[in-house]
Amino acid sequence: MADTVLYEVSDGLATITLNRPEAMNALNVEAKVALREAVRSAADDAAVRAVLLTAAGDRAFCVGQDLKEHIGLLVQGRETGSRQTMNTVREHYNPIVRALAEAAKPVVAAVNGVAAGAGFGFALAADYRIVADTASFNTSFAGVALTADSGISWTLPRVIGPGRAADLLLFPRSISAQDAYDLGIANRLVPAGELRAEAEKVARALAEGPTVAYAALKEAVAYGLTHSLEETLDKEDELQTRAGSSEDHAIAVQAFVNKEKPKYLGR
Repeated sequence: MADTVLYEVSDGLATITLNRPEAMNALNVEAKVALREAVRSAADDAAVRAVLLTAAGDRAFCVGQDLKEHIGLLVQGRETGSRQTMNTVREHYNPIVRALAEAAKPVVAAVNGVAAGAGFGFALAADYRIVADTASFNTSFAGVALTADSGISWTLPRVIGPGRAADLLLFPRSISAQDAYDLGIANRLVPAGELRAEAEKVARALAEGPTVAYAALKEAVAYGLTHSLEETLDKEDELQTRAGSSEDHAIAVQAFVNKEKPKYLGR
C-alpha cells in the first residue's frame, strides 16, 4: 500500500488515512489507487467491522483532484490526442464511492479540515460524519468548469435536498462546519482538538456492535430512497429475517433477559 494512504486494522476497526498533508491531501494518481485499494480491502475483509476514514494534518480532509498533476495530464493528452485523463472517474472515484457506500459495515468519516470536490464526495459516501469545528466544505466542480463526480450528485441532494444541492453545485463556495451541521452534512460537530479521539470512540463502538444489523440498516435506507413504500416494506421483511437469524440477535436477546451488556461477534 503506497504511503500516500495509510491503512491499519485494529480490533475490527480499519482506519484509512489520506496522507498527503503537504498537498492538503489532494488526490494524485498514486493516492487514488492506494485509496481505492484500501477501501476495497476494508469492505471485503470479514474481520473488519467498521471503517474510519480520516486524513493527516489539520488543514484539509481532502481538496479533491490534484490539479497540478491534472494540468500535466491534460497537456499530455492534448499532445497525444488521448482522452484518458478523465477516466479517473471510472477507474478511481466510482469504485471508491461504491466501496464506501455499499460496504456491509458502518463507515465513519472524520473531517479535519477542507473537504472539497471529490473529498466532499467521499465524506458524503460515509454513513456518519464527525466534523471538526474548523472544517469546511466546497463542491468546487463548477469553479473549474467540471460537473459533479464522486457520487455527489446522488448523495448531496439526499442529505440536504435538491434545491440546496443545486445552489451549492452551481455556486460553489466554502460552507463552514457550523453551516454543514445545520444543513445535516455533519452528524456531529466537535472541537478540532477532540476530533480524532471522538471519531475513534464512535468508530470503535460501531466495530463492537451488531455488524449484520448495521449492514441491513445501510441497505434498507439506500433501498427506501429509490423504491415505493410497498417495495420497501418487502425489503424490510427480507432484511429483518436476515438480521433475526444472526448470532448477534440471539446474543442481544439473551443479554437483555440477563440484564447484561451484549458482546457481539459481528455475525
